[in-house]
Amino acid sequence: MNKKIEQILYALLDIIFIHASIFAGYFARFSWNIPTEYLKIYRLSAIPITFIMIFSFYVFKLYKSIWRYASINELISVILAVTSGAIFSYVYGEIIGYRLPLSVYFIMWALTILASGGIRFLRRLISSIEMLPKDVLKKSARVLVYGAGDAGALVVKEMRKHPELGYIPVGFIDDDKNKWGKSINGINILGGREDLDSIVINKDIDEIIIAIPSLNNEDRKEILEVCSKTGCKLKILPGVYELIEGKISINQIRDVEIEDLLGREPVELNIEEIAGYLKNKTVLVTGGGGSIGSELCRQIVKFNPKKLLILDINENGAYELQTELQFKYGKNIDLDVIIASIREKNRLEEIFNKYKIDVVFHAAAHKHVPLMEANPKEAIKNNIIGTMNLAEVSSKYNVNKFVLISTDKAVNPTNIMGATKRFCEMIIQAMDKVSKTEFVAVRFGNVLGSNGSVIPLFKKQIKEGGPITVTHPEINRYFMTIPEAAQLVIQAGAMAKGGEIFILDMGEPVKIVDLAKNLIRLSGLEPEKDIKIVFTGLRPGEKLYEELLMDEEGLQKTAHKKIFVGKPGNYDINDIKTKIEILKENLSADDETLFTIMEEYVPTYKRNK
Repeated sequence: MNKKIEQILYALLDIIFIHASIFAGYFARFSWNIPTEYLKIYRLSAIPITFIMIFSFYVFKLYKSIWRYASINELISVILAVTSGAIFSYVYGEIIGYRLPLSVYFIMWALTILASGGIRFLRRLISSIEMLPKDVLKKSARVLVYGAGDAGALVVKEMRKHPELGYIPVGFIDDDKNKWGKSINGINILGGREDLDSIVINKDIDEIIIAIPSLNNEDRKEILEVCSKTGCKLKILPGVYELIEGKISINQIRDVEIEDLLGREPVELNIEEIAGYLKNKTVLVTGGGGSIGSELCRQIVKFNPKKLLILDINENGAYELQTELQFKYGKNIDLDVIIASIREKNRLEEIFNKYKIDVVFHAAAHKHVPLMEANPKEAIKNNIIGTMNLAEVSSKYNVNKFVLISTDKAVNPTNIMGATKRFCEMIIQAMDKVSKTEFVAVRFGNVLGSNGSVIPLFKKQIKEGGPITVTHPEINRYFMTIPEAAQLVIQAGAMAKGGEIFILDMGEPVKIVDLAKNLIRLSGLEPEKDIKIVFTGLRPGEKLYEELLMDEEGLQKTAHKKIFVGKPGNYDINDIKTKIEILKENLSADDETLFTIMEEYVPTYKRNK
């Protein structure tokens, strides 16, 4: 409808409502027997009252509001406009000497608010329905909100404000028994977590939204575990620190991720300690385009380095990270992307000669166990020879600190990937004895969502309808999130004195089959019923469980509760170099020869054939 025509229509309707309300007041006041004198007063007052009321409506912008988006603010404007108009109409009648009975003004005031406000909010309701596609109306999800507090109330309000998004709030659930049986915004509080299964069935719930921003990670984990067993799709409101100015939008509600079920507490960093070795320094991250390397870069830029160097042989990943950081930080960040391989020592010499590098984070490596088992030469060239190249060049150009990203697969390895990473740790500890550079390693387990991890694979398999493939029903792994791993690596680097292997607290190991079941449930499906789980058998080089510490290393606490340190090993750099030369000489030999050599060089390596 044309805006001008719509305004005229509203004005005509308001005039009708005003005069109908006056007559309603007359009928109520005089019991349908209106005296002639009061009809005369009405005839004399009708036009002035009309002008006063419509002018009041105009002043309070009732004809400029877009009523399809009407809210409580527009309702207040209607009340103020009618109240103002009624008062001035009464004052006008007193001044000119012929006014309506006081009760008529009051009834006119009340009925005009109801009629004029009602017609406008009816417009909003009609518009909301018109905006809904028919398929949305049919497919709207029946939602149970976990948390009958301020956040839950706002979530329900947002659902009603945006019906086009397809949410129908059915009820609340809350663990506070004092709230049971009550209601918020007309939505009943149905019970606590012990009633969850029956509520989901009886109310035909499709989705559960957890709306308690103040939850700590442990409580969130417990609630999510209970909710995930219902078979409903789960969504969650961000934590209280993620919400801005207390405002909650329906768009902030996100799907529950597997990371939420880990229940890991946020990392507490010693900002001053970290800033001391990163601020105004030139920092190089190898493998900077990978999942761990890129997150290291995201964390490092927060500490204002003088220059950030992103080194990777994969140009796509490095380019995406460069674009992301430049968009976020603009001119406040100085970074260069270097496309190079750590296998090429001459290329590394060029880079280190060009830049005065202060800190190196070495995340570049081949990490995929079965692929490296089938391609051991590539694991040796990239992981061992590449690390030695980088370590020697770093030492030559007086880098202050060198941090190797290692893995739990380096402990008592059963595969070539783990064996090469263990050899890398030996390189680091040997180099630290002969160099001014502080060489350290940081060892941790699997990282959720990283390239090559099981989570992206499981999600893809669920999307395709299954089955999910798990190698063994008893296989388990340690897991942490990518940001947590990156933050702890940076913190460990700040604590390093040289020669240490830092071990990150990975929490309790998680069964991969349980991980698969949780992902299925988080997708609103039921394991084995909707998505099958198939056990395929252990892959070459794979073992049932990983370890974070070798027997001879011992374990000591550090100042950080999530970082531990093993005893430095005693390795000779000349012996290491000799072994690397022998590996180079045998790169043209068959794979079995290389496996045999690695078993000799890494005593804890027992090949899983």
